[in-house]
Amino acid sequence: MLPRRRAFVTSAACAALGLAGCGRGGAGAPLRFWAMGREGEVLETLLAPLLREQPALRVRVEKLPWSAAHEKLLTAFAGDATPDIAQLGNTWIAELAALGALQPLDAGAMGLDAADHFDGIWRTNQAGGRLLGVPWYIDTRVMFYRRDLFERAGVATVPGDWPGLVQALDALQRSGVAHPLLLPLNEAEPLLALALQQEEPLLRDNGRYGNFRSAGFQRTLVFYIERFQRGHAPFLTNNQIANLWQEFGRGSFAAFISGPWNIGELDRRLPADLQGRWSTAPLPGPVPGSRHGASTAGGSSLVVFQRSRRRQEALQVLAFLGRPQTQLHFHALTGNLPPRRSTWALAPLAGERRAAAFLQQLELAKPTPAVPEWERILQEMQLQAARAQRYGTPVAEAAATLDARVDGFLTKRRWMLDRGAAA
Repeated sequence: MLPRRRAFVTSAACAALGLAGCGRGGAGAPLRFWAMGREGEVLETLLAPLLREQPALRVRVEKLPWSAAHEKLLTAFAGDATPDIAQLGNTWIAELAALGALQPLDAGAMGLDAADHFDGIWRTNQAGGRLLGVPWYIDTRVMFYRRDLFERAGVATVPGDWPGLVQALDALQRSGVAHPLLLPLNEAEPLLALALQQEEPLLRDNGRYGNFRSAGFQRTLVFYIERFQRGHAPFLTNNQIANLWQEFGRGSFAAFISGPWNIGELDRRLPADLQGRWSTAPLPGPVPGSRHGASTAGGSSLVVFQRSRRRQEALQVLAFLGRPQTQLHFHALTGNLPPRRSTWALAPLAGERRAAAFLQQLELAKPTPAVPEWERILQEMQLQAARAQRYGTPVAEAAATLDARVDGFLTKRRWMLDRGAAA
């Protein structure tokens, strides 16, 4: 349990946060905006046009490392020292919503239309029927592949369904690529994307229990484990791969599942003679004859905290960052993908061939369960899958173990929901 909210913050708490002036600002104080990673580095540049439009508006950008951001947000909430605006990984919204930390938002008041956003991404920002964040940039996973290696094996492109993918991987092996698909054993996202393609939800009964014994998840786990058993994927973690891009360029593997940042990385890191030899494609789906299947609905969102005394100004900032032209500028600065369809229609993004697969994939992106325990559940899912793959645990047994573990994680949630229902 978090400490009781206090009406003041001691200097010791401020020191623990590592922030100057960490208490809530009054009317004359600048807006405090917490941002992480590359996004925090470019935010001042991105906001410059807004500050020229509104000279009286002041914004103080405070940059946090992703590795410390989650803890700092919870510490700030406990110490009554939350910022006005923050960037959140969209899987964190459910946790902060459960604490009552976030201000409900009116999309229309900010000039945003839910229909202009990809549905799976938009839903990650909702909790309890309320909009608590707005997408800032979005992330989904697609297949990066070596076109030349696929063509050499007699495969024109990444197939649209699982049976076709298996045939393509067999053909790649016969052509000389020993392990054509990279599936790092310590990365949960590829397995998650495959699991989201099933009809059954990953949690059942309003997120009270795990649903990993479902036929769909067991089908996913069988498909995933078979990729290692048949040699399609090597028994490696990403820590055992010295340089992902170099090994991809060497042809050590012909395909891997990843996000949009790798478009820029491959452009920078591969030699000129390989630049025309790779491409991207949506993930194959489990149903024979599929064009492609679903994938993850990730990315970062922007939220306003309940305790902000500058809510109207904060909403102005969110509205500005949601403009299509601002999002296009953001894409140019970072390579991040915009959350609005209208932004995707603008040049030069509309003409980016390798980004087209992401646009297709985003139309089928699916959110993960909106429960505060999700990050822990995801880690456990990957752990049990890796154990089943390594030790030969029967899939039904691995799924039952995963359900039991997840049911334990959700004990408090069930208690809270049942108590609320009884009240």
